[in-house]
Amino acid sequence: MGLFEYYANYQGPLKQPKIVIIKKGSGVQKISRFLEEEGVIQNAFLFRLWSFYKGLDKNLLAGEFEFQPNSSINKVALVISSGFTVKRRLTIPEGLTGDQIKNIIFSAPGLIGKVPNAFWHEGTLLPETYFYSYGNTRLSIVRRMREKLDQELKKAWLTRPENSPLKSPREAMVLASIIEKETAKNNERLIVSGVFHNRLRSGMRLQSDPTVVYSITKGRRLLKRALLKKDLNFDSPFNTYVHKGLPPHPICNPGVASIKAAITPSRTPYLYFVADGLGGHAFASTLKEHIRNVVQWRKKIRRAN
Repeated sequence: MGLFEYYANYQGPLKQPKIVIIKKGSGVQKISRFLEEEGVIQNAFLFRLWSFYKGLDKNLLAGEFEFQPNSSINKVALVISSGFTVKRRLTIPEGLTGDQIKNIIFSAPGLIGKVPNAFWHEGTLLPETYFYSYGNTRLSIVRRMREKLDQELKKAWLTRPENSPLKSPREAMVLASIIEKETAKNNERLIVSGVFHNRLRSGMRLQSDPTVVYSITKGRRLLKRALLKKDLNFDSPFNTYVHKGLPPHPICNPGVASIKAAITPSRTPYLYFVADGLGGHAFASTLKEHIRNVVQWRKKIRRAN
């Protein structure tokens, strides 16, 4: 190994891992000076010489890169020319409205660009964890969320039973959004779905509290109070206490578990459910049994207060 190769492969000054961002339009000269200023390399001139010598000067890329301790000039140049940028994580929780997801995406560091308002509708974006690189567009993330939802919905729709009251994947998304807001417990989603399927078949109103909340807020704000009895009569096509059947469109963006539950519910005799005061629900087949469960729930609420 010649002296030139020796110095190019000699351990660098970094004592711990470091992440730096190479901006678009930066040439080898600007990159080398920046790396020296950041303490990633010791000698900008040697970095330029080595990049020219190895033919890497035209392949140095923009982006966010992580360098390990003692990285040599050769290793640094290879990392920047490889395109292996740092992957950032963006987690979208289940049950959020389009506006809430919009706020998360526009607050995520490193993403750029605008997204048309038409992309923020409820029931069009799949909540999940997405990885991205610095400089990716917000629109690219939103499109991935829509594409992933289409894939999961098509796959789940193929499993629907022949006697399903749901007439289309779109209706499945509406029901999934209600299930998502009704329960966060994995062991309850299928049962809650079964209740709603039973009600749809029998012509009963769904009478779902989250649809009342959405009727009042339109998903643009939080309802920072408990529902009142008069709210159940709120005049809105989304209010399932007033109107039979499903609302016009989803009330949130449900996750895969709720989508699957909406399409393939548990076979259950239940027609009613109410909170049990323990984070879950008490289910009932008859109105008399349901009223008893409601009384028990109200007692627990009074004791808690």
